[in-house]
Amino acid sequence: MLTIYGIKNCDTMKKAFVWLSEHGLEYEFVDYKKTGVVEAHLPDWIARSDYKTLLNTRGLMWKKLSDAERAEVDVDKAQALMRQYPALIKRPVLDSGKTLLVGFDEQKYARELL
Repeated sequence: MLTIYGIKNCDTMKKAFVWLSEHGLEYEFVDYKKTGVVEAHLPDWIARSDYKTLLNTRGLMWKKLSDAERAEVDVDKAQALMRQYPALIKRPVLDSGKTLLVGFDEQKYARELL
């Protein structure tokens, strides 16, 4: 079973939900903002992906950070920021058990999941 992590009201999440449903793929959705699973999963996600891929530097939450918070981000600082502000995690994070997909890309989803 696929597990898809994100925030329910995110437009990108909605696109991923539609794509998965259209392709008959069952999934479990985990709202990481509400369930607090970030602390437990973040080290694994960073190990299986690049922290630069996982850290959403294009969203509103990133823009709300202070200049000091946005400066000199390395893996440790990125992890601390994503723990503190889960909205900084690029959505969705889809875990198939063997593959971790970050962000929604129809071609990548098709290649990895179908």
